[in-house]
Amino acid sequence: MSERLLEPAAADGQLPDGFVVRLNRRTHVADGGGTIVGGAPTRVLYLTAAARTMLSGGRLAVSSPATAALAERLIDAGIADPVVEDLPDLGVPDLLTAVTVVVPAHDRPEAVARLLGSIPRSVPVIVVDDRSQNPAAVRRVVERHGARLIALPENRGPAGARNAGLAAVTTPFVAFIDSDMVIDADTLPLLLRHFSDPRLGLVAPRIAGLEPADGPNWITRYEAARSSLDLGAEPSIVRPGARVSWLPAACLIARTAALTDPAIGVGFSPGMRVAEDVDLVWRLCDAGWRVRYEPAVEARHEHRRTVRDWLGRKAYYGTGADLLAQRHGDTVAPAVYTPWTLVLVVALLAQRRWSLPVAAGAAAVAAVRIGTRLRPTQHRTRIALRLTGQGALAATAQTAELLSRHWWPLAVVGSLLSRRVRRATVVAAAADAVYEHARTRTGMGLLSFALARRLDDLAYGAGVWWGAVRAGSSRALRPVVRVRSRIR
Repeated sequence: MSERLLEPAAADGQLPDGFVVRLNRRTHVADGGGTIVGGAPTRVLYLTAAARTMLSGGRLAVSSPATAALAERLIDAGIADPVVEDLPDLGVPDLLTAVTVVVPAHDRPEAVARLLGSIPRSVPVIVVDDRSQNPAAVRRVVERHGARLIALPENRGPAGARNAGLAAVTTPFVAFIDSDMVIDADTLPLLLRHFSDPRLGLVAPRIAGLEPADGPNWITRYEAARSSLDLGAEPSIVRPGARVSWLPAACLIARTAALTDPAIGVGFSPGMRVAEDVDLVWRLCDAGWRVRYEPAVEARHEHRRTVRDWLGRKAYYGTGADLLAQRHGDTVAPAVYTPWTLVLVVALLAQRRWSLPVAAGAAAVAAVRIGTRLRPTQHRTRIALRLTGQGALAATAQTAELLSRHWWPLAVVGSLLSRRVRRATVVAAAADAVYEHARTRTGMGLLSFALARRLDDLAYGAGVWWGAVRAGSSRALRPVVRVRSRIR
């Protein structure tokens, strides 16, 4: 649960001088800066007096092996994030010539032209035509923008097309950008600064909505605020169990050496036509590479406008859950409980007179057990209560998401048979809609937002169930109960 931060000798490939990190918004500092609580999984760090002097005002600038070691631990813990504006450069005379952009394309020459026009002219670009129906139109666009064209003899899907482009890359970095994207002039330069971290394998920007030429409708307004590709406004380390656990391949930059690391194979898994981006991130994490999400940098995506296309894409995303379960097991579980959080949510779902006392008792026992594992510092009780509250909220939120998203077919059937199930499902769906509406501030009315939110969940959940039925497996639908707490 706890860790004492000393001043270890620098390791090979340490963070360079000038690398700046900052404690993130979800990190709690107590005991005059001596205790830090946060990260993913949640942990409590106890800083030595020397470490406390390095961390000034929640910021740390690397200037020695000791500060590099501390920054490394804070980043790995998910407690601090690099400050992209203050990161040192890579020492490359012309930064943009160090990266090659790979664009997988299947028809849509107008979109390809729009993307190529947004990429700085000095950047080498490879367009991979994934057996378009009108290859001549794609070729004309590519030639007009001075890019290189690789035409595939058969359709391989996005993963196969990206891998074909990766095989032709000779630069140290590669950017994969889908044809329905647009980037800004500083998108690539800012993201590349993250690679001053020698352990970073992959980084992605925030995906915002591209303003429709003929004006927004209710779908594009919802997607602008709650797109599946938009991972929020907070930077994060990316790995299973973290706040951000995956990155969309719509726009990302990788270290070429990481994608050719024998520990992960080569690039994207060629047999996957959906969830290949999640699979890549998790394989990189397993191989020891760091992966980051950087919302201070944005790229824009052309969202779908019709109900059929929109819901079809959501359902398609859902079908990838079983493919991930086949490759990564319980990592794809829709909810993760500990014994005490499971007791808490089961008691609340029961909706009996004893429910609140049992739930409160489970939380109280957990708080005491957590407290006994903490060091006897000034705010030990407060920290234990904070961690218990976070665990209870996370478990409740996961249960609500199960009812309204992953398990909605079961929730519908249960609602027809049980008043308690019906009440729990309605409360979960309503609370989620109200919270997300207030958080995202879409400009939509609450009712229209709630409708879009529920359609989003219904489509995704239907895709998860279809993938499970097709595979004859419930792996992607089963929650996990971890006997040992992930708090450390």
